[in-house]
Amino acid sequence: MRIGDILRKETVGGMVLIAGALLALVWANTPLRESYFALRDFHFGPTLFGVDLNLSIGHWAADALLAVFFFLTGLELKKEFVIGDLRNVKTAAVPVAAAFGGVLVPALIFVAIASMSGGGELLRGWAIPTATDIAFAVAVLAVIGSALPTALRIFLLTLAVVDDLIAIVIIAFVFTDELNLGYLGLSLIPIILFTVLARYLGKFFAKRRWAAWAILLPLGVITWIFVFGSGIHATIAGVVLGFCVPVKRTDGKEGIGLAERFEHRFRPLSSGFCIPIFAFFAAGVTVVSPAPGSGSVLTDPVVWGIVLGLVLGKPIGILGFTWVLTKFTKASLDKDAGWGDLFGVTLLAGIGFTVSLLVSELSFGLESPHYEHAKVAILAGSFIAAILGALWLIPRNRRYKVLQERETRDADKDGIPDVYQQGDEQI
Repeated sequence: MRIGDILRKETVGGMVLIAGALLALVWANTPLRESYFALRDFHFGPTLFGVDLNLSIGHWAADALLAVFFFLTGLELKKEFVIGDLRNVKTAAVPVAAAFGGVLVPALIFVAIASMSGGGELLRGWAIPTATDIAFAVAVLAVIGSALPTALRIFLLTLAVVDDLIAIVIIAFVFTDELNLGYLGLSLIPIILFTVLARYLGKFFAKRRWAAWAILLPLGVITWIFVFGSGIHATIAGVVLGFCVPVKRTDGKEGIGLAERFEHRFRPLSSGFCIPIFAFFAAGVTVVSPAPGSGSVLTDPVVWGIVLGLVLGKPIGILGFTWVLTKFTKASLDKDAGWGDLFGVTLLAGIGFTVSLLVSELSFGLESPHYEHAKVAILAGSFIAAILGALWLIPRNRRYKVLQERETRDADKDGIPDVYQQGDEQI
């Protein structure tokens, strides 16, 4: 239970994710690099329901383990739509528009750079710099911005949630080459059963932890197999099942719904195991001695399209769309979020790690040198975005901390209790 509580913290989840990526990078750039790639490319798996599941370990990590992450994303998305910030159009308008800007501008930058270099296969990577890594970005903000207004964290969370939704749509529709309607139809059977059980036995699953593993997990696995066989990327199964879990209590009483319970229960599994393992097998790229014939990393337009898309495209798109919306409509920023603070958050939104790595594999394939270069670009762009965001926000966080301390002293003089609301905690 203590380990689970630790892994639910945003900062810890982000650090475990970084540790997995760093371990892969170090291993892939040592004399033992061949053992890393041999492990990543080792194939195993049965054939179930006529679907060939003889996949590499790296493929299992990207398709199966990441489905758990997308299941939690589905839970979070549904919660935001039902009882969260996305429920209110006025509240959600600004971060939703900002998210679309943060997807469109990086994609346009990538397409422009790829087109100047001949286009063709290069254009397949247009979606790589469009994603913001919600776990990584929020973890960095939590570390460097403890005194920043809570409105900034809510803005970044909402932005990243909508960003994930857009990424899910891109993965589902853009990267589906052949659609097998038979398997897609079969997937509806376990999905419907999962929905009915979660809806009418919510109290049962909430009280008995073993029940979800024994009853819902097998249905989830069968759904995953059929979605995989249909040609749609199998992680979409996780999102669909996440949306099938009710957010509010089904007995009409007040309290925490099944979606929030599942999110709390399975978050440590995702942040402590699934995402780090995916990062370990996705981030390993040989930088010191690239494969023969792969060309220089610095001359590949894919690299510059991704790095500039993340570092420049994200802030430009998010700030630009936010400014246009607040300038020409009645929508407005939260009164506690200044434009200077918002700029720092837009820099952190350029941290595109988990989903970007997945999209790069879908765009170019494991055998393409562009895929290896794309991984280098994602790591470099995310690192630059994190550093720039930290350099901008740390001084602002320091000023907010000084203001809080001054208000605390004034409150003590007036005999007012020293209580400040910061995020979900009181300090």
